[in-house]
Amino acid sequence: MTGSAQAAEMAATANAPAAVSALPAGTVAIVNGVAIPQARLDEAVPATVQGAGHPDSPQLRQMLKQQLIVRELFRQNAEAAHYDTKPEVQQAINAAKTNAETQLYLRDSIHPEPVTDAQVKARYDEIVASLGKDEYKPGIITVADDATASKVIAQLKSGTAFGTLARQYSSAPTGPAGGELPWVSFRTPAAEGKTAGLPLAVAQALTRLPVGAVTPAPVTVDNLRVIVKLDAKRPTQVPAFDEAKDTIRQQLQAIALEKAAAQFSGQLLKGASIQQ
Repeated sequence: MTGSAQAAEMAATANAPAAVSALPAGTVAIVNGVAIPQARLDEAVPATVQGAGHPDSPQLRQMLKQQLIVRELFRQNAEAAHYDTKPEVQQAINAAKTNAETQLYLRDSIHPEPVTDAQVKARYDEIVASLGKDEYKPGIITVADDATASKVIAQLKSGTAFGTLARQYSSAPTGPAGGELPWVSFRTPAAEGKTAGLPLAVAQALTRLPVGAVTPAPVTVDNLRVIVKLDAKRPTQVPAFDEAKDTIRQQLQAIALEKAAAQFSGQLLKGASIQQ
């Protein structure tokens, strides 16, 4: 809903009259003969409680009910003015229909392999085995060339904050967050493909830095220059299996779903006639 529509809804809600007549079961209001079911109000409450942080209460439910009433009035008047025939509305209806039928079709057609308890435990053991005795909190600034890297390093030496320079210069996705990366742990010496997702050169630089230090020269990653900082270091904290198993199961289920979706898409492509 646009800002103007929200403002109109709030203003109308504040002036809406209270209902005085008895209503059929399962109905919270009847607006010009159109019933608003209780289920619609029940659906609105959790989203408001979670999104706006308001606790569930009779006052909240009354406010939401009035909003539903006003929204229904908006809909009725828009339809009376034949807005339902406008091309923009028809396009939105068609897009919503396409999305809904596609999602339902995929839900009923894609059947990922179930994730077993043994797979969850095996993945947990694999993760634990990949951890080193320490974990690192890195920061990075990624730039395109040596000249820019030298400029950044000079400003770091003159006292400019690492995060400020990351936001100004870094082309990495972490730039807007000051170059901060999450905690990582890997076995040392660092080996290719076993660095918790970090480029090998970055992982190797981390293990050589004291806490708070920055690499005196950039490391090269895919023809880019990366300035690495070690923000913090601590002994690796390994979560117990019971603490980690639900997250691992969700990750494995997502992988299984992605695999099943790819196989299903491949089957459809094989049987389709496509001209490009």
